[in-house]
Amino acid sequence: MTRPNILLITTDQQHYKALGVHDPRLKTPNLDRLCREGTRFDRAYCPAPVCTPSRASIITGQYPSHHGAWTIGVKLPEDVPTVGDHLIAAGYNTALVGKAHFQPLASTPESESLECQPILRDLDFWRGFSRTWYGFEHLELARNHADESHAGQHYAIWMEEKGLVDWRDYFQPLSGENAAKAPRAGKKGSYTRLDRSWSLPADMHYTTWTAERSIAYLDEHGRSGKPFFLWASFHDPHPPYTVSEPWASMYDPDDMEIDRVTPGEHDRNPPHFGKTQEENPDFGDWHDPYQAHGCESHLYPEEDLRKDKATYFGMMSFLDSEIGRILDRLDDMDLAENTLVVFTTDHGHFLGQHGLIAKGPFHYEDMLRLPMIVRLPGRVAAGAVNEDMQSLVDLAPTFLEAAGIAVPGEMQGVSQWSNWQGGPEARDFILCENRHNPVMPHVETYVDRRYKITVYRQGRFGELFDLQDDPGEIDNLWDDPASQDLKARMLHAMIQGIMKSEPTRMPRIAGA
Repeated sequence: MTRPNILLITTDQQHYKALGVHDPRLKTPNLDRLCREGTRFDRAYCPAPVCTPSRASIITGQYPSHHGAWTIGVKLPEDVPTVGDHLIAAGYNTALVGKAHFQPLASTPESESLECQPILRDLDFWRGFSRTWYGFEHLELARNHADESHAGQHYAIWMEEKGLVDWRDYFQPLSGENAAKAPRAGKKGSYTRLDRSWSLPADMHYTTWTAERSIAYLDEHGRSGKPFFLWASFHDPHPPYTVSEPWASMYDPDDMEIDRVTPGEHDRNPPHFGKTQEENPDFGDWHDPYQAHGCESHLYPEEDLRKDKATYFGMMSFLDSEIGRILDRLDDMDLAENTLVVFTTDHGHFLGQHGLIAKGPFHYEDMLRLPMIVRLPGRVAAGAVNEDMQSLVDLAPTFLEAAGIAVPGEMQGVSQWSNWQGGPEARDFILCENRHNPVMPHVETYVDRRYKITVYRQGRFGELFDLQDDPGEIDNLWDDPASQDLKARMLHAMIQGIMKSEPTRMPRIAGA
């Protein structure tokens, strides 16, 4: 078989059930089509439930504790080998269009970052940026979500080329910039987040940009004679909940079904769960020196939650329409038959489940599980739903094996290439790490086919759930007297799973 092209399409912070095939209220016809033409893997997981570590695992095949970007605000070292490095060496063209988030929003001499201000808005710098970065030869980047002040890079260049010279007026001002005139979102959108409708035209939105520039890359490189690896990295449906029309008004908040906390469910959970249901919770050291995502009150008006979910759905339908354009271009160019397409996201999301919103150190399935669809005509079964376990840390080794490249020992993931083609399950456990600082909250979760256990670096508490009998994860068995043998077995399995996942970058070649 000719070495396949590889097209990785990702969203950001998408709940695993945020697909039309799961919820008929949500309109995602192009992703539904991808499900019909490929295999949907319903037990896919992230290796970390925050952006940077999870995204770094996608390209390195390593867990955050090994590749170095152990949480957000931490740089992925640029000397870590990536899947793109190996593919380039084997003759592939490589490209990333969209969100990277491999580096933090601050820069120091010890940890220089290209993804911070003022570099983000130094458009001349980005016009001239041409070096290979994390294994990507071709780069077109954008760092912001919605109207955030992080806007800039290649996305801003594109907006100017499209004639939107006043693009800055649609985004939050930089520190000290137009602050008095634009308390919310620049002069063009003072109520963007309150109304959830962004005045930025949809044809200037970064979702449109990601698709358009991905298509341009296909047009330029799709028939070059060399196989390509293209990562089309979309930014939504990550908060803040605001999007351009008509997508902002596509769904009626009154039609949204809202999940709620089950009374008493957090009584058996670690203390930080219950604190989220307080008005002014004290999370102690979990706020120092940087507040951990989610360590705050999650009490939230139902009316606002319904509006957020309606906007979230609008974002998803917008994404779906643009993903459809990319898939259509593959068809038009006769590339679909030899292009491995993988659709997934970096981690999950809460929209009221367990009384929680957005994300945090709460390792429910809502946070750890992912949508994942794989298509390769003639090799991957069409219209199938598969329950075999998958992890984002497996993508890099799988892509390498699909390209006929030996998987290096430095990668901790397992190749799913045979499994995607109908072979046996490649893994029987999942590991998920979550670090805020090196001590707290430092969370490790192990999942097997039925059970899930979560351990904290400090404290005697934890979580143990039976995903078969308690799929809603309401009954924490950690302190249940009848479940202590199960807990001991799961703790032992977790330790073995961590040991099985150790990398071996250098092979042993002699007895001593």
